[in-house]
Amino acid sequence: MVKSIVAPSILASDFANLGANCKKIVTSGGVEWLHIDVMDGHFVPNISFGAPIISSLRKEFPESDANPVFFDCHMMVSNPEQWIEEIAKAGGNQYTFHVEATDDPERVINAIRAKGMKVGCAVKPGTPVDALLPFADKLDLALIMTVEPGFGGQKFMPEMMKKVEVLRNKFPELNIEVDGGLGKDTIDPAAEAGANVIVAGTSVFKAQDPKEVIDYLNASVTRNLQKV
Repeated sequence: MVKSIVAPSILASDFANLGANCKKIVTSGGVEWLHIDVMDGHFVPNISFGAPIISSLRKEFPESDANPVFFDCHMMVSNPEQWIEEIAKAGGNQYTFHVEATDDPERVINAIRAKGMKVGCAVKPGTPVDALLPFADKLDLALIMTVEPGFGGQKFMPEMMKKVEVLRNKFPELNIEVDGGLGKDTIDPAAEAGANVIVAGTSVFKAQDPKEVIDYLNASVTRNLQKV
């Protein structure tokens, strides 16, 4: 049975105080995952950060801890195979590549597994969910983008929830992640469609009370998972 997971996106944090910001969210909000958006300026029209930042952040959350924070790495890059080894060495736990970025998804999946990471695959809003179906049973997570990838703070696209419904019906035990514009006012349609991993950036990091927002998101997902 899948469970509710809120994965705050560090793209919305204060980069000058990245470690402290993330520690505050993890400690006060009780989250187990951090969502890390890696952008190459080619696959998407923005550049964020790469393995060196992930490695530095991992020092704040050692994997030797009893309950290490799970680094959910969303790789918005043109050549996903190129960065697998670096992200694994930096401390990434899950490597989510875009189906649009490769002609051979299964080769990428195998390469990620070979480095000891969990495997995710993402689709942009314009990509049919059918692109994931042939190999979804080999994934740990499917990511449905609910905005155009590349920039934070965009408006949630509710029409993307049809993709979530298809995946949840076909793969009831799959982690299904939604990313883009998620907050208290948009969580219900995502949860009702069957999403269980919620990426929330601005709505968490910019909140006066991040824990209250995280609890709200978790409650909606948990409530709807009980109906499945």
